[in-house]
Amino acid sequence: MTRFWEDIEVNVTFPLGEHQFTAEEIIDFGKRYDPQYFHTDPEAARFSHFGSLVASGWHTIAVGHRKMVDALYAEAERLKSLGAEPGLSGPSPGINFMQFKHPVRPGDTLTYSMVVASKRPSRSLPGWGILFNHLQATNQNGVLVYRGEVVGFTKMRHTPLGARIAMTLSKLPGLGWIAGRRNGQ
Repeated sequence: MTRFWEDIEVNVTFPLGEHQFTAEEIIDFGKRYDPQYFHTDPEAARFSHFGSLVASGWHTIAVGHRKMVDALYAEAERLKSLGAEPGLSGPSPGINFMQFKHPVRPGDTLTYSMVVASKRPSRSLPGWGILFNHLQATNQNGVLVYRGEVVGFTKMRHTPLGARIAMTLSKLPGLGWIAGRRNGQ
């Protein structure tokens, strides 16, 4: 998130945008990254349990991730245009779950959104908070096709005193190991 941890509200929906999937794009992605016949061969896909060509779940996620990153950059630019300092997004320690609820077919337009479901200070990275982001995509008929929880780090505006002390101690020879062990590293 390109806001400081303290400024991020929980349970607020962030629209991420739409994407229309084409047969050509589905086939190209499938051939490159998930070469199963129901992603790459429209004729053979008719005989699959889907009954037609469908997008790879990884394709659905990749488009959604791109939409999320673009929205974060746009939010940073919006904040700068208002004279505010944007926060700093960090890496993701992982994805807690992902579900593919409905097939994505050529011509489907997915609408992606993200909600910060909860947040907490990081126990391993002083000065950083952790966000638990729920991502989802619905098709043009309002049918949920994908949902998942992506965890991400975001910078705190104000590092708590205990974390600042631990960071300082971790830089001292001998004490660095102790401070690092105390912080769960």
